[in-house]
Amino acid sequence: MNTEILATYTQMALGYLPTLALALLTLLIGFWIIGRITQVTHRGFQKRNFEPTVERFLTSLINVGMKVMLLLSVAGMFGIQTTSFIAIFTALAFAVGTALSGSLGHFASGVMLLTFRPYKVGDLVTVADHTGHVDEIQMFNTVLLTDDNKKISIPNGVVTGNVITNISGQGEIRVDMTYAVGVAADMAQVREAVLQVGRECPTVLQTKAVDVFVNGMTPGSTQVVVRPWSKSEHYWDTYFYFQENVRKAFAAKGIPGPEIEG
Repeated sequence: MNTEILATYTQMALGYLPTLALALLTLLIGFWIIGRITQVTHRGFQKRNFEPTVERFLTSLINVGMKVMLLLSVAGMFGIQTTSFIAIFTALAFAVGTALSGSLGHFASGVMLLTFRPYKVGDLVTVADHTGHVDEIQMFNTVLLTDDNKKISIPNGVVTGNVITNISGQGEIRVDMTYAVGVAADMAQVREAVLQVGRECPTVLQTKAVDVFVNGMTPGSTQVVVRPWSKSEHYWDTYFYFQENVRKAFAAKGIPGPEIEG
């Protein structure tokens, strides 16, 4: 009996082997073709000057759609009726969708981001306490590249559910900084030192004034607010230039630092 059962299963396996081999070959060739189509579509969008944000989203959507169609075709090779499979797939999608409602929400949020455009690829943004340049808006995630070369994927639902600060949004941005000097410091000298740094900084917009204001005092220091303007893409260049050179300018003019309480 065991020999007959083994022979039966062996015969069934041999019968399915050509179909299985063809299915695997179809998957391999199909994924390769889909990859090529995706690349051609990507280049086509670029030649037609599609907005990068929309282009990457549509490319991702087309890629996923073709892969689903390929899997349906392979299922048909095993005798699974497409209509029945779609009905089963729909029921499973409803069940899985209920369990993964968050993922579907992220997809809907991605569509909202493309529709209302709070930012685009290349913009410098702050979202959910993360700051970086928008590298890609995918079906479910927004990918940021930070200045320290990290890639951060933030679910689109999290993006739309938080405050979005688009630092690049207006093209020009004010760089706010605060410095502490000694209470005996001559404010005229302080202001002149800061303005000199502003005149020498290559990324400061010379068409806008650099604001220098006293913003309060403590027992050992005077707080000074400094506000130069720059292009959005030069925000950090301006910030770090001031951090280094204002310190040097204060030292050159003999401006005292905060007094340390003993």
